[in-house]
Amino acid sequence: MDRFLYSDDNKRYHTWNYHLRHKFGCKVMKIALNAGFTCPNIDGTKGVGGCSYCSPSGSGDFAGDPQESIVRQFEEIKEKMHKKWSSGKYMPYFQAHTNTYAPAEVLRSRFECVLRQPGVIGLSIATRADCLGEDVLDYLSELNERTYLIVELGLQSVFDETGERINRCHTYADFLDGYRALTDRGINICVHLIDGLPGEDKAMMVHSAKTVGELRPHCVKLHLLHVLRGTRMERELEEGRLRLLERDEYVDIIVSQLEVLPPETVIQRLTGDGGRDSLIGPLWSLKKFEVLNAIDKELARSDTFQGAALR
Repeated sequence: MDRFLYSDDNKRYHTWNYHLRHKFGCKVMKIALNAGFTCPNIDGTKGVGGCSYCSPSGSGDFAGDPQESIVRQFEEIKEKMHKKWSSGKYMPYFQAHTNTYAPAEVLRSRFECVLRQPGVIGLSIATRADCLGEDVLDYLSELNERTYLIVELGLQSVFDETGERINRCHTYADFLDGYRALTDRGINICVHLIDGLPGEDKAMMVHSAKTVGELRPHCVKLHLLHVLRGTRMERELEEGRLRLLERDEYVDIIVSQLEVLPPETVIQRLTGDGGRDSLIGPLWSLKKFEVLNAIDKELARSDTFQGAALR
């Protein structure tokens, strides 16, 4: 094929790194933070125990220590990042739990302090689509006028039966309500999907990607389901009620999902893993670069690319 439009190298999909370098002209480091929020699926408002895959850290296993201030977390993780990259700008990422699950003034107290740090070019906020009250939407709209804002919505699957099985405690219709409330305000959205959820086959996973792609989100994250210690899924795996994907299966699914996603949509992530001490499986996910290389090789072997099925 001719070179993929949104690539400066051999990539056949629209990478996050490509997007940021072209937008800001330099390396941008995402700094994962923990603001100490909880979730309506944990505190009993909608459910208890959280989603069945969710760790005690609220999917923020690589975020900062919530016992420390936001600014202190930012500084510590920034220094770690600079061991890998000598220079660049920063995008604070409020990752753990549900980061709009509080009144707007509380959010303001968490977000503004880090936005003032030197080199910060934007803000990424992970949340649920059912935690976007009017006061929160008004504040996000204000932020969107002042900085490069992305709101990350955990959808995981468009199938409500899957949502019920993983104790998601909101529906696809709930997701669409939140999605539209954000897009009506011109706010960039990153949608999260998880591959390998219990009860789903490849056709369902590709359908989820295609359905999300039709919404034309700014970004998508495609995650591999991985099982961590201390989660409900750990028990499901032990009892034989859950089968984890093999690497070749996962690569095949990702390639098919990329084909049905619009080329303009930025792919922030193509895999996912847990901490080495907490991950139960699949253990092959720890070799992240090998997984990404396998995806690149399969795209090249098949002579396909992001959006190929939409032509």
